[in-house]
Amino acid sequence: MRMVSIASGSNGNCTYVGSDDTHVLVDAGISNKRIELGLKELGLSPADLTAIFVTHEHSDHISGLNILSKKYSVPIYSAPGTVRAMKQMKSLDRVDEELYHEVGADADVRIGDLDILPFSIDHDAAEPMAYRISFGSKSVAVATDMGHYSPYIVDHMRNLDAALIEANHDVRMLEAGPYPYPLKRRILGDYGHLSNENSGRLISEILNDGIKHIFLGHLSKENNYPELAYETVKLEIDESDNSYNSKDFDITVATRDAMSEVVTI
Repeated sequence: MRMVSIASGSNGNCTYVGSDDTHVLVDAGISNKRIELGLKELGLSPADLTAIFVTHEHSDHISGLNILSKKYSVPIYSAPGTVRAMKQMKSLDRVDEELYHEVGADADVRIGDLDILPFSIDHDAAEPMAYRISFGSKSVAVATDMGHYSPYIVDHMRNLDAALIEANHDVRMLEAGPYPYPLKRRILGDYGHLSNENSGRLISEILNDGIKHIFLGHLSKENNYPELAYETVKLEIDESDNSYNSKDFDITVATRDAMSEVVTI
């Protein structure tokens, strides 16, 4: 199984996870051209995609769906509330409604030789979800756009081999920055985004002997820096009560402008 971030940030998100025979995107929030270029680097084309799993209906997660689905008729899977929201959006008017498939939280979906487990997260969207994707005994997860994490989320992210986890903002940068006060409250709230510190705390709770790689994703362009996210997350891990050190596994920042390294599990 391979995992790679094609793009991750507050202005566009797209993650590839696949085996030799099954190829899945989590979100398609960048242009069709960028998705095609990213897949080409993996030796694939959009015609090879088996499915697209959408976390929620915000534009930075779906902006490429219209053209992608029109050109390649890729099935789209998401929560019922998200599917209803997408069907009502003019920006997705080219999507054939037969391509939409509803999936429920905590109900496994078999796509080719991959098992996908959606699980609920809290964000200001219709019915947001994160995804755990397994191939045999190996598992990865994509979990972003959540205002906080809970024991439920931790339970769904145990025993992973790799993960892309949100490290959206530095709290001090956000509080001192130019955003309007209501937007700051939204981002900092329980239905907003994970800070660098909370990202590190979540990672500390899911570390295990088998985990190989953590991507830090969905960084804010205005309220974070890759180096700051990286160092803050490392510090939280090293100061946590668990037995792991941040040097025990690879941590990289997934960026909005370039593909990440390919992690093979």
